[in-house]
Amino acid sequence: MGPIAYPIGRADFLGSFFDTVTVRLEGGTRGSRFPTLAALYGDGELSPDAAQLARAELANVERELRRHPSADVVWDIDKPDVSPPWGSDIADTITSLGDYFVTADGRQLIAVMDAALDASVRTGKPVRIA
Repeated sequence: MGPIAYPIGRADFLGSFFDTVTVRLEGGTRGSRFPTLAALYGDGELSPDAAQLARAELANVERELRRHPSADVVWDIDKPDVSPPWGSDIADTITSLGDYFVTADGRQLIAVMDAALDASVRTGKPVRIA
């Protein structure tokens, strides 16, 4: 069986998710609270055992992001004045940072990440960002 692919979208979009987590939930220090998710982003890969830990971290991230308004999005941690390409023109269905990140094919990024991590755990194969 070959790899299972989960399309996300633009690299800067995925980076924005991790930058938002870093700034809004980790006080600006990537991995200080969610080290396994930070390792996935930094290394581009997690083992199946680490994927299980990442799923638990991701559930906490989602819960905590729901407490932040969509205007709290961080597009680029290194350029805090830069806004997303679409500015504040977002769908009415986006009510918080918990549902702000939507993949290119219209799925919630957090749900897609959870599915990929779950598949890694179930198949015993690493999850990779490519």
